[in-house]
Amino acid sequence: VTTGEYGSQMLSLGGVHHLTGGSKKEGRVTCDALMDLSNGKPVEMTVDGGVTVVVQAGHPPIVNGVLEERMRVGCGSATIGMFAKQWHGKIDEVVVVDDHITGVLSEHQAGKLLDIPDTGIKLKGRRSTPGRYFQVAEPGIGWGGTNISDPLSVLGPFDPKTARPGLRMMMVSTTGEHAAYFELDETLKPVEKEMPADLKKSVERIQENCEPALCTVLFMGGAGGSLRAGVTDNPVRLTRSVKDALTSVTCGGAPVYVWPGGGITFMVDVTQVPEGAFGYVPTPALVAPIEFTLRLSDYAALGGHMDHVRPLASLKSNTEIRQLPKQLSEPRSRK
Repeated sequence: VTTGEYGSQMLSLGGVHHLTGGSKKEGRVTCDALMDLSNGKPVEMTVDGGVTVVVQAGHPPIVNGVLEERMRVGCGSATIGMFAKQWHGKIDEVVVVDDHITGVLSEHQAGKLLDIPDTGIKLKGRRSTPGRYFQVAEPGIGWGGTNISDPLSVLGPFDPKTARPGLRMMMVSTTGEHAAYFELDETLKPVEKEMPADLKKSVERIQENCEPALCTVLFMGGAGGSLRAGVTDNPVRLTRSVKDALTSVTCGGAPVYVWPGGGITFMVDVTQVPEGAFGYVPTPALVAPIEFTLRLSDYAALGGHMDHVRPLASLKSNTEIRQLPKQLSEPRSRK
C-alpha cells in the first residue's frame, strides 16, 4: 500500500523486483496475479499487517469478506464544508469521524461563517487547524475508516465553562453508514437519543453524494527496444515521434497516458482494453497489446518498414479478423 486519498487505498503491485528479482515461485505468483487483474479477474491478496482484500477491475472491493458499497464523500473537514448550511439551526454540534481528518462543525471555518457558537467539545487526537483533527483513532473498518465502534470514544469531557445541558450533537461517518444523535445531560455527558427526521435527511444526503465503491486497475508497461525495432530501423525515432505527438499510442485500442521521461512507458485502464488481451512469456513477464498510429509520411520519415505496409482495405477483407468485446467499463449498479 503506497498511499491513500479520502479512504481509497492505492496499491503498487508487480514490477521487475518481484517478477525476476526474487525466487522463481515469487515471479510466477506475481505474474499470475498481474495477468488476472489486467484481464478483469478477481484476485485475493493480504496486506502485511492489514486486511484481506479481493480486487477486481470495475467491481467493488471485498474487504475481510465484506463487500464495500460506497466511497467516502470526502474527509471530515470536506464533509462539513459541504453540508454545514444544511445543519445550521437544526443542531448545535456535528462531528464527522474520519481516519484521515475528523471535522468539528463549531470550530470549522464553515461553522464560523454561520456564527455557530463554541460548544465546549474536546476531541482526542492531534489538532491540525481549527475544526480539523488527525489521528483520533487507528485505521480500521469501523466509523469513517477507523477502528472504533463507539463514536464517543474519540471525545474528551466537555468544557463546563462553555457546554450546557441539552446541547444537541450529531456524530456521523464520511459515508453516512454510521450516524448517531446525542444530547448532553445535567452532568454534560452525551446521551444517545432518536435522531430527528431533518437530521436523518442530511445523513441520507451524505450517502447520496458518495460514489459507488470501485476497484480501478491501471496497467503500466513499456515498449521495449525489440518491439520498437519492429516498427522502424531506428527505434529512437519512434520514441521521439511519440514525444513530439506525431505518433499516437493505444493499448488494444484504449487511450493511454504516456509517462514523461525516456522510452515509451504508458498506463492504461484495463477495463477499456479488449477482454483477455493480456498474456505472458516464461521470463516471467506480462505482454500487453500496443499500437502506434501516425501519418504514412511520418512513418516513412522515421525509417519505418515501408515494404511491409498494407492498405486498410486488405485487412478488412481478412476473414481471420474478429471483433473483441471490451471488458466491463462501468461499475456494477448497486441494488
